[in-house]
Amino acid sequence: MYTDSFEDKEDLRQEITLQLWRSFSSFKGSSKFSTWMYTVSLNTAILFLKKDKKRIQTSEITVNTPDVATTRFEDDKMATFYQAAKKLTKIERAVVFLYLEGLSHKEIALNLGLTTVNARVRLSRSKNKLRKIIDKT
Repeated sequence: MYTDSFEDKEDLRQEITLQLWRSFSSFKGSSKFSTWMYTVSLNTAILFLKKDKKRIQTSEITVNTPDVATTRFEDDKMATFYQAAKKLTKIERAVVFLYLEGLSHKEIALNLGLTTVNARVRLSRSKNKLRKIIDKT
C-alpha cells in the first residue's frame, strides 16, 4: 500500500523484516504480538517513506489499486475505493487502513501517536470524506 514499484515493495519488506528482528527483544507482552508487529511495520514503512522523498510527495502516500479480482463488480468497487483513498491525506489514509485492519480506536491512537478521541474524530471525518469523494465519481 505504501509503494508503487515491485523493487520498493521488496526493499520495504526486507526493511520491515530486519526491524522486527532487531526489535524483538523490546516486545514486552503488554499488547498482542500482532499489534506490536503491526506497529513496528507501520513505523518502518513511514520512516522508509520519509527517507525517500524523491519518489513521493510529503503530503501523499501512494496506494496501489488492486489487481484483477474474481468479479467485475468487486473490481469496480475496490478500484473506486482505492482511487478515493489516494485523495486522502497521509494521516487520514493511515487511520482508515488501520481501522480496516480491525484495530480499535485506542490501538489506532497508539500506532499513530494520537489521543483516542482524536483517532475517533479523524476516522469519522476520513470516512465522511471518502463517502463524498466516492459520491462524486
